[in-house]
Amino acid sequence: MRGYSWTRTVLARAGLVMPGKRGGAHRLRRPRKPMRGMMLHQDASKHVWFGVDYCDLVVTLDDATSEITSAFFCAEEGIASSMRGLYETIAKHGLFCAFYTDRGSHYFLTPEAGGKVDKSHPTQVGRALRQLGIEHIAAYSPEARGRSERMFGTLQGRLVNELKLAGIDDIDAANHYLREAYLPRHNARFSVEPECAISAFMPVTGFDVANVLCIQEERRVSADNTVHYRGKKLQIPPSPIRHHFVKARVRVHHYPDNTLAIFHGPRQIGRYGEDGTPMQEEKKIAA
Repeated sequence: MRGYSWTRTVLARAGLVMPGKRGGAHRLRRPRKPMRGMMLHQDASKHVWFGVDYCDLVVTLDDATSEITSAFFCAEEGIASSMRGLYETIAKHGLFCAFYTDRGSHYFLTPEAGGKVDKSHPTQVGRALRQLGIEHIAAYSPEARGRSERMFGTLQGRLVNELKLAGIDDIDAANHYLREAYLPRHNARFSVEPECAISAFMPVTGFDVANVLCIQEERRVSADNTVHYRGKKLQIPPSPIRHHFVKARVRVHHYPDNTLAIFHGPRQIGRYGEDGTPMQEEKKIAA
């Protein structure tokens, strides 16, 4: 009786069986970037972090040091949470070189499921990153996000227990505890020194980051000097710039805190609360 290997070799030589595909390439753990600010990761984890309901913890961290630069709980990750994480990081540290994320629909347009992302049609997050000059890198496997996955494992093992012991069961209290009590200790315990002491973070100069890290949509002003935006009618107040803005093309800025603003070119001509009510103080901010 002949063995399996002999039989398979004979059949393969006769062209009756085809050799199977080899397994995937052997993956090595990717080395850290040598400098702070060269690459930032952002990811979210849905979990029962406190109380009895699921919510998302959105975390942004530095690749070189594993320092968490922004973290907060929200009902569900999306454009607003991504913008908030970017804003908190940039406000504290400055602009950075590259942003590494999964291929979620708020990060990238992916025409084919599981396929390559389409960077020629950026999402709101992609548009903001381009304006800031930050490269956006898509992860194509869970292993590629290993640093984030290990970090969430640590957070689930520690933070859940701390929130439970503190008796916290609502999102506002959880975010306060995370920001004021947990994160300073976490970064002191788990962050590492970078290979190079020089930082790649750069200060922000010449523009207002808040008016980049927001949803931006164009609208045409109606005959009653209002703008319709997501079921709200935003009334443009009198302006010294011109008598009215009827039929003018304007830009609505929707900020992560759900407040709104209307811009005509670089000029802000209206500021509104979450319900569309005009806010009393209106800042004229260049985009």
